[in-house]
Amino acid sequence: MTIADPQARPRGATLEEVAKVAGVSRATVSRVVNGSPRVSGEVRRSVETAVTQLGYVPNRAARSLVTRRSGSIAVVITEPTGRLFSDPFFPRLLRGISGGLSARDQQLILLMPESPADTERTATYLAAGHVDGILLVSLHGDDPLPDRIARAGIPFVVGGRPLRGHAASFVDVDNRGGARSAVEHLLAAGRTTIATIGGPGDMGAGVDRLAGYRDALADAGLTADPSLEIAGDFTQGGGAAAMEQLLAARPDIDAVFAASDLMAAGAIAVLEAAGRRIPQDVAIVGYDDSPVASTTRPRLTSVRQPIEEMGQEMARLLLAAVDGSDPVQRRVILATELVRRASSAGRRVP
Repeated sequence: MTIADPQARPRGATLEEVAKVAGVSRATVSRVVNGSPRVSGEVRRSVETAVTQLGYVPNRAARSLVTRRSGSIAVVITEPTGRLFSDPFFPRLLRGISGGLSARDQQLILLMPESPADTERTATYLAAGHVDGILLVSLHGDDPLPDRIARAGIPFVVGGRPLRGHAASFVDVDNRGGARSAVEHLLAAGRTTIATIGGPGDMGAGVDRLAGYRDALADAGLTADPSLEIAGDFTQGGGAAAMEQLLAARPDIDAVFAASDLMAAGAIAVLEAAGRRIPQDVAIVGYDDSPVASTTRPRLTSVRQPIEEMGQEMARLLLAAVDGSDPVQRRVILATELVRRASSAGRRVP
């Protein structure tokens, strides 16, 4: 009578067994498993069939010794952890990144430093070679990570235009043009006193969306008024606080461009509490065209940005840099689109 060892684990297939079934050498199987291009299509298909048939699972640690790669990509989001779960931008971006990495069997590692000490630990971890490449998201102007990563020689791509002149590839959307289209829409609807709740001034998105707001006013022959501009933090609470300050300073406001949908939702709550009807008294436009735009009442006009496409493009650029097939620094700007809904209707001029 044989008693099974409860600690025993089933033995996986070996490279030699895959090679025997495929009718090739062990070295050829290794090349296919490690993604080498030095294999014909017919041989690659034979090996892949054998791998599937035998259920072979590559040993990632052994592969790393051969390829000198970890098979991991880090996504670093330099925002408080709470924002990752409350702001729909980040899950959509991560979905795009994950989709871009999955076809290459890359492991995604998510890092969220929230303090200078966290940032130092993150920089040390990344510089130690635990990942093959890095995607930096939501950078603020004084963030030391890009310089630290560049000195370590690790490929990285930034999500959003970095304010400092980092020698890095980045993927962004046309923040300036999108903001301009939002304000042009409000002007065309007959609004004359248009305020803005902008993003943080130490982020490219905040700077560019404020510039787009001012561009539209200048094109219409209007002078930007500092009393109609206030910076927010892309959160609903920040949008509400900013709207309260704007109403106290300028009760004659008849339109608001908010640099994110969450801030627009906060502004709507404050306006309604103050007895202002939307859009009859105050029209409002947000930015992102996130699910939040469909939950406000009335539904929110918003600038749509292709967030998942942005994540996919970031992953594509990084993988090309990791492979060494594209050493050139790239600047990719994706188009935006204004999606009109009820929150900005009314007062249209001839």
